[in-house]
Amino acid sequence: MEAILVSACLRGVPCRFDGQHKASAEIAEAVTGREVVSFCPEVAGGLPTPRRPAELVGGDGNDVLDGTARVVEDTGRDVTAEFVDGARRALAAARHRGCTEALLMPRSPSCGRGVVYDGSFAGELVPGDGVTAALLERNGITVRPAPGV
Repeated sequence: MEAILVSACLRGVPCRFDGQHKASAEIAEAVTGREVVSFCPEVAGGLPTPRRPAELVGGDGNDVLDGTARVVEDTGRDVTAEFVDGARRALAAARHRGCTEALLMPRSPSCGRGVVYDGSFAGELVPGDGVTAALLERNGITVRPAPGV
């Protein structure tokens, strides 16, 4: 059975920054017939649940990986190291289980694919990927945003 890495919050784990999850019938249907590897990079990187909202500042996840952008909480606290560590752990889990695809939480500074919040904490979106999504893509794992979220 083919394995797919899925954001743990999409599988019903209350690990989002607000202590909630985003499980839905659409997500369950999207992974039917696959071995699901649930993973939360932010928790794996050492951040608590709940936690302060965080956004990408100065670029997207690719820029964070290149050292030219960072991830900061709404208080200004830099959590870049935790996000990068969590992304590396997500990649290791995906490789260990043979995942070639990932279904991740849209707009997240970790898991967003194609569009993320702009770093102003005003709800504005910009093109880009989260840190984990960027690292997975760089390593040949196809990342899809979750449907209906």
